[in-house]
Amino acid sequence: MTGPYDPLEYPNLAKSVVDTLLGAELMSLPPADFEGSGVYAIYYDGPLEYAESGALDGVPIYVGKAVPTGARRGGSQTDRPNNRTLHQRLRQHATSIEQAENLTLGNARCRYLVVVPVWITLAESFLINHFRPLWNIALDGFGNHNPGRGRAASARPRWDIMHPGRPWATDLHANETPEQILGDIRSI
Repeated sequence: MTGPYDPLEYPNLAKSVVDTLLGAELMSLPPADFEGSGVYAIYYDGPLEYAESGALDGVPIYVGKAVPTGARRGGSQTDRPNNRTLHQRLRQHATSIEQAENLTLGNARCRYLVVVPVWITLAESFLINHFRPLWNIALDGFGNHNPGRGRAASARPRWDIMHPGRPWATDLHANETPEQILGDIRSI
């Protein structure tokens, strides 16, 4: 180190978030009900066509965030009781894994961290940059919601091409084949 330690420098903040999340208990997905918003990591230890056995040991396959309701519009419900946005988001992901024809929810685990709302987006960015999770980097779309009516021309997410089963995704056009996606994953 050439200068004084600054705990607010980006690498130090990132290390703090990563270390704190990794210190959280590894739980089933979804975990028991809890309150709060924040960040999370999802792990998958079952067979995957695109990951060798053991390749993902200790590495999350997906990292995400859940911001308080109204945050995108400048509002926040953090001071209201029963803010369960993080738990609800983890439940949504559990449903996506359950609906996938080639995944088993029992192979999924998670860690989560309730975070002061102003830090949530930055914390998610730290975690993605640190772990480079496969479902964030190469198989985008796991965190997608139903795009809604009138958007049937949208492309089917890569995650849904590799893990078919979510009812809303079957209406979307697949612009790639699983083989093309596997080629991209192997080149990473």
